[in-house]
Amino acid sequence: MARPLRIEFEGAVYHVTSRGNARSDIYLTDDDREMFLAVLAHVVDRFGWICHAYCLMSNHFHLMIETPRSNLSRGMRQLNGIYTQRFNRTHGRVGHVFQGRFKSIVVDKDAYLLELSRYIVRNPVAAGMVKDAGDWPWSSYQATAGAVSTPAFLDTGWLLSRFGNDSETARAAYVAFVRDEQMVSPWDQLNGPDILGDDLFRGRLQVAGSGETVGIPKRKQLLRHLPLSEIAQPDRERSDWIREAYREHGYTMQEIATYCGLHHSTVSRIIKSADENARNKS
Repeated sequence: MARPLRIEFEGAVYHVTSRGNARSDIYLTDDDREMFLAVLAHVVDRFGWICHAYCLMSNHFHLMIETPRSNLSRGMRQLNGIYTQRFNRTHGRVGHVFQGRFKSIVVDKDAYLLELSRYIVRNPVAAGMVKDAGDWPWSSYQATAGAVSTPAFLDTGWLLSRFGNDSETARAAYVAFVRDEQMVSPWDQLNGPDILGDDLFRGRLQVAGSGETVGIPKRKQLLRHLPLSEIAQPDRERSDWIREAYREHGYTMQEIATYCGLHHSTVSRIIKSADENARNKS
C-alpha cells in the first residue's frame, strides 16, 4: 500500500518527532547529542529551515520546524540519514537507528505554537528526568530563556516576541510560561492525525477530491520536486542550475554528480563558488 503524502507547503510549521528503532536509544553519550545538533545545524542552514524549539530525549527527539520552502521530507531525510551514518560509524554498528518514517504534524502557528513549544521543552520534566526544564541541557529552553548563548540554528525571535518587546521582560515571561503547571495539552486539539488547528485551518489544508489543496496556491501544495532534467536547461549556466538543484530542490551532491557525470567534490566546489557569487550580488 502506498504511503500517504505528507502535507508540505511554503511557510508550514511542524512538530516533528522520530524514535529509535525498536524503542532503542538514539543517543548513547552526550557526544552523540552534540553530533546530532551539529547535523541539525547543517540541515537548517542547507534547507533554509527556521527551528523554533527542540528537545533531545533518550530514544527520540522533538523539533518545531518552519519551512519557508516546502522541503520538510528532503531535510528530514538528510537529518536522520547523516546522523545514522555518523552514529553507526562512531559506535561500530550497522543498520537502522530510527524506527520507520518520522512523524510530522502541521501546526497553526498563531494558535498553537506557544503551547507546543512549552510541551516540547517540558518533555524531560514530564518524563521525570529533571524537576525543571532549565535542568535539561539538551533542549532549546536554556537558550530561549537567556541562560546560555543561542546556537546559530535556533531562532528564538518569534517565541520571545509573543511575550513582549523588551528581551529581558520577554525571557522572564517565557520562563514563567514554561513553569506553569496548569498547561493545556496541545494534543487535545488535534484535528485528525496530522493537523493541529481548528476546522478553518484544516479547511485551508484539506486535500480535495481534485487533488488540489484548498486555500493554498499550486506552487505551495504537496511537495512535488522538479526532475533534474527540467532544472538543467541547456540555456542556463551550469553553476546556476546546480546550486538551485541543491539549495532549492534538495537534491544531494551525489545525485547531481551522477546526473552530470562529475565527482561529488567537483559539485561541492561549484556550489560553494555559486553561493559566494550570490552573496556578492546581494
